[in-house]
Amino acid sequence: MQIPILNGIYTDNGPDFRTSYPVNLVPVPKEQGVSNGYLRPADGLVAFGTGPGISRGAINWNGGYYRAMGTKLVKIDQSSATVPVGDIGSGGECTLDYSFDRLAISSGGRLYYYDGTTLTQVTDADLGKVVDFCWIDGYFMTTDGESLIVTELNNPFAINPLKYGSSEADPDPVVALIRLRSEVYALNRYTIEVFDNIGGDFFPFQRVSGAQIQKGSIGTHSCCVFIDAIAFLGSGRNEAPGIYIGANATATKISTQEIDLLLKQYTEEQLATVKLEAVNDRSHQHLYVHLPDRTVVYDAAASRELEQQVWFTLTSSLVGFSTYRARDFVWCYDKWYCGDPTSSTHGYFSSTIGSHYSNDVRWEFGTMIVYNEGRGAIFHELELVALTGRVEFGKDPQISTSYSVDGETWGQDHSIKAGAAGDRLKRLVWLQQGHMRNWRLQRFRGDSQSHISMARLEARVEPLAY
Repeated sequence: MQIPILNGIYTDNGPDFRTSYPVNLVPVPKEQGVSNGYLRPADGLVAFGTGPGISRGAINWNGGYYRAMGTKLVKIDQSSATVPVGDIGSGGECTLDYSFDRLAISSGGRLYYYDGTTLTQVTDADLGKVVDFCWIDGYFMTTDGESLIVTELNNPFAINPLKYGSSEADPDPVVALIRLRSEVYALNRYTIEVFDNIGGDFFPFQRVSGAQIQKGSIGTHSCCVFIDAIAFLGSGRNEAPGIYIGANATATKISTQEIDLLLKQYTEEQLATVKLEAVNDRSHQHLYVHLPDRTVVYDAAASRELEQQVWFTLTSSLVGFSTYRARDFVWCYDKWYCGDPTSSTHGYFSSTIGSHYSNDVRWEFGTMIVYNEGRGAIFHELELVALTGRVEFGKDPQISTSYSVDGETWGQDHSIKAGAAGDRLKRLVWLQQGHMRNWRLQRFRGDSQSHISMARLEARVEPLAY
């Protein structure tokens, strides 16, 4: 019998049936004759260099790779040389955007411009605190949490207080600004308003009344452009947080019950620091949600193809969960580059390894419930159909499986060798795998040394008559 492996099930004290998403494995919907999809190892992280501090944001500007690291803005060339551009001060995550002739950076409530030669801070007192900003139609638009503020067209260092606008559909604070299709989305805590440029002597943007969304973003960086819409972590008034895609005056929820339960483990203050990022690569449309102790990823393309919400988890831990050490993704020099939120290292993605900056990380996936209408069964053999032999030379990795008959407690792990480099005909088989009296779950574990893709789990089972 074939046992599904793209998602698993477990239970809790609720009691609830919970979904276990693959850890450091990416579900790929692809018919290949063995199954209709497989699990491949998530890309590994290769160190590219070090900078003056942790990553706070990055951008590709005029074909160059720029990153905010620590208190500095740096430019990183193709040889990994890190050249300091200037000081942007301390603060949390930065926003980076650009106009035709300058790169702008918000850091710690301040706004800076870089023209390719000089980094300069905007010091006009009418600017106020810069919570977030974007560039649109010749203006840099910023928000201090209450007003929408635009710079002068002929002088981006100047602000006219008579040209302040506001997002007033709800008395909630503005937390973020995003430009999409020549419109500005003002993301408030509980609402999202859309503004269009109409010109005029005062504030040049007008609210598009019919485009308002009755949910908002929880934090400044917990939103991004995703598949030509706005993805955000947030909620409406008097609602629990979830993950949504907003477009055409509606918000469609993409977080599942399992993701919502995970979000409830964090406080509002913690969720306000979450960052969302979008990556479109290899026919995947990935939305990364960087939580404090892990990253969960939604795949819009796979969800459409499989007709179910496809999520997986990334972590840089060998045991349990820890902060995923890739953030602030940039496509430049024909690679995806990333920063590290925990150290001064910066790197790039590699599909040929699974380790993170030379440190092994774990992978894990579970199965759906195996049920024989309450009659039980003996498991004579389990075979994991996989692509083996793609490991590093000199490595002889092992993978293991265990099972649970209640979804909460698990038996002893049984390990087998996963195949050395070049051993591409290796069959991953476990014999004499016990029995079940009612139902059973299976779980598989390994680490990045066992760099294999799994297409199918096959079980040779003898049903019991009682």
